[in-house]
Amino acid sequence: MHLKRLLSDHNSRTRSLAKALTWRVTATVTTILITYAITGEVQTAMAIGGIEFVVKFFVYYGHERIWSFVK
Repeated sequence: MHLKRLLSDHNSRTRSLAKALTWRVTATVTTILITYAITGEVQTAMAIGGIEFVVKFFVYYGHERIWSFVK
């Protein structure tokens, strides 16, 4: 199946993964910037951003898959 078709299917796992990944990158960069602004420490900001990326990626993907069952 072509990627364009997979991404256009609102209930596909590929679309859910693509949305989760793009959202996580956006949100993680935001978290890193906020953490750096508060702490002034690059290492702390990157550590928090890295942990947040992994944990929330899976949380968002699960949330998105549950919503695919809602009519």
